[in-house]
Amino acid sequence: MDPTATAEAVTEQLREALLRALSGEGAHVEAGKVLDGLDWERAGARPEDSPHSAFQIVNHLVFWQDHALAWLAGEKPPTPAHDAESWPGPERPADPAAWEDAPARFAADLERLRRHAAEDDLAARRGPKTVLYILQIVAAHNSYHFGQVVLLRQQLGAWPPPGGGFTW
Repeated sequence: MDPTATAEAVTEQLREALLRALSGEGAHVEAGKVLDGLDWERAGARPEDSPHSAFQIVNHLVFWQDHALAWLAGEKPPTPAHDAESWPGPERPADPAAWEDAPARFAADLERLRRHAAEDDLAARRGPKTVLYILQIVAAHNSYHFGQVVLLRQQLGAWPPPGGGFTW
C-alpha cells in the first residue's frame, strides 16, 4: 500500500477488498456460482464420511449471515451455546423448491451484506465489534464452507458448475 495514500483512499481500497472477499471474486469461484447447476437431490447427498450435505452447509451459512445482519442492524442476537444450533434444518431438501429457497436466501443475505460493505462506516462499532470485523468474519466463513461445497460437488461428480470453475 502506498505510504502517502490518504485515509480515504485506504478506506476505499479496504472496502473494495472486503466486497471481493464477500463474493469470493478473485480468490476462487464466486459464491454465487458455486451452487449453480446443483440439483436438489445432489444438494442433499452426503458422500461417505462427509459430515454435512451442501444443503446443510448453505443453511448454516444463511444462519450466520442472518446473525451478522442482525448485529449490523444494531441488534444483539444471542450466540448459540453449541455449534450444532447453527446447523438448522434437515440433511436433505424435501423437494426442489426447498433447495431453490436455500441459495436464494443466501444470495439475498449476501447482497445485503455487500451493501453494508459498500455504504457503512467500516470503523463503526456494533457492540464490541466493528462493521469491518463482522463483514470480514462472514467473508472468511463463507469462503471456508464454499470450499467444502466444491469438494462435495467433486465427490458427487457434479463439478464444475455449468458456468465453469477453477479446475487446473
